[in-house]
Amino acid sequence: MLFDFDGPICHVFRGVPAPGVARELSDLLTELAPELERQARATDDPMEVHQLSVQAGKSVLAAVEAALTAAEVRAVAVAGLPTEGAVEAMKAACESGRRVAVVSNNSAECVRAYLSSNGLLGVVDEVVGRPVLRPDLMKPSPHPLLEAAALLGSTPERTVLIGDSVSDIEAARAAAATSIGFANKPAKEATLDEAGADAIVLDMSAIARALAEPRP
Repeated sequence: MLFDFDGPICHVFRGVPAPGVARELSDLLTELAPELERQARATDDPMEVHQLSVQAGKSVLAAVEAALTAAEVRAVAVAGLPTEGAVEAMKAACESGRRVAVVSNNSAECVRAYLSSNGLLGVVDEVVGRPVLRPDLMKPSPHPLLEAAALLGSTPERTVLIGDSVSDIEAARAAAATSIGFANKPAKEATLDEAGADAIVLDMSAIARALAEPRP
């Protein structure tokens, strides 16, 4: 079982709001590549600033990516408790004999830091975070799911990804994996359905309940 991180497991920027991080990254990108200032300041999404930095070359991308990773690590330290039902779902997956991986566009460093601080490293077999210096391989690319399946000793079609974004569903479809959309906001149910999610849950506890049922 593959779990997306931001949403299904925790709210990464709950304590350190994403728009503020985006401004920090925009300031850095503007300093290093002034020609990208207008585009950088037009978004409040840190991931978009990170992806924009590719246009300025590898050294600028590396600087922005390092700053984003540092901000994520700082953010998860004050992100609070895991998403309701997430711990139960992850433990149920582990107890059912399934191998578990976290597959995220966030850095592996921040994922591991959060799992460690919440005593969850023991129920996760692998962490596949943001591909280093390769924003093009982030979800919706199937690359992270293919990597996770290989690390788990499985094949993509035998994996299930639980995610709360269209990019998660698109990545699962591209990898031939099953997808479960986590509609943690009312509008997401229709959006995830339209994206092609194989199933949709409104809370992570539903995953735990399903995993606790005897296999046919």
